[in-house]
Amino acid sequence: MLTLESHVSLKPYNTFGIDVTTRYWVEVNQEDDIQTLLQLSEFVDTPKLILGGGSNVLLCHDFNGLVVKMSIKGIDIVREDDDHIYLKAGAGVNWHELVRFCVQRNYAGMENLSLIPGTVGAAPMQNIGAYGVELEQVFESLTAVHILTGEKHTFTHADCAFGYRESIFKRALKGQYIITSVTFQLNKQPIFHTRYGAIQETLTEMGVSDDALTIKAISEAVIHIRRSKLPDPAQIGNAGSFFKNPELPKEQFDALKSAYPALPGYPLGNDIVKVPAGWLIEQSGWKGYRSGDAGVHAKQALVLVNYGNATGNDIIALAKQIQQSVADKFGVEISPEVNVV
Repeated sequence: MLTLESHVSLKPYNTFGIDVTTRYWVEVNQEDDIQTLLQLSEFVDTPKLILGGGSNVLLCHDFNGLVVKMSIKGIDIVREDDDHIYLKAGAGVNWHELVRFCVQRNYAGMENLSLIPGTVGAAPMQNIGAYGVELEQVFESLTAVHILTGEKHTFTHADCAFGYRESIFKRALKGQYIITSVTFQLNKQPIFHTRYGAIQETLTEMGVSDDALTIKAISEAVIHIRRSKLPDPAQIGNAGSFFKNPELPKEQFDALKSAYPALPGYPLGNDIVKVPAGWLIEQSGWKGYRSGDAGVHAKQALVLVNYGNATGNDIIALAKQIQQSVADKFGVEISPEVNVV
């Protein structure tokens, strides 16, 4: 059953902690509610914002429309074969809870994605990723309802057109579907990813040798790294990494590397090199910067923070300053991965 509310504060529902209000609000707890939702005049006749965990959104003003909070729960094994377990999770399942579910059962593939904030339904839209692994590597399919027709569709991996922090739901099909569930393909035999970031170093500090490596150890290492570098949204408002890591032609990277020998880079193939945006921002002097209640985190320059009463526009103004600064110093354009509303 749906309960429509009006003039609801969104401060508790976005990890930046931006205090804005939505004209209408409704929470969807089961898939059957979607068809009822689509018939509401408040849904048909006003702007719509589908909200998961609110961990990848920056709200810059009151929303004069309907916010739909997706809270469909449930994690089920749908099938398995000799090599894989297939799990279906509701769009409202907390992402880290799903990762924990898998790690506890030794279903491999998600361990590098531990402690990423947000929900299952939002994950494929963004093709979330961390420490050398992206969601598309464990993605099998998703179900979604077309907003105009109410028809239910299944999207395969190929249908989703995944890219770096991208999918078809952020481009050609933006705003056209509501994701209700996602099915994942997990491995019975793990393939360990330990070369990215500080994972190997952290595992060594934890006393985990290569022959004793487990997905649980990798998950614990990732959690340790994230907690040491990234602020807890419950303590300081933030949306995690604010900017995408730029991908540069190797020729451009090599020229920058000559000028800045400490510049890190991760070859992606096809003569493309990924560069950490956090490094570029830090070298441009922004790490720990604060203006009013908008700032750059003291331990990770990739994270913009709200120290209390910053507005979305305050955060955007700071982001634009940082973008210009990085462009001036390095000739590199960095773009937000956070969705601005």
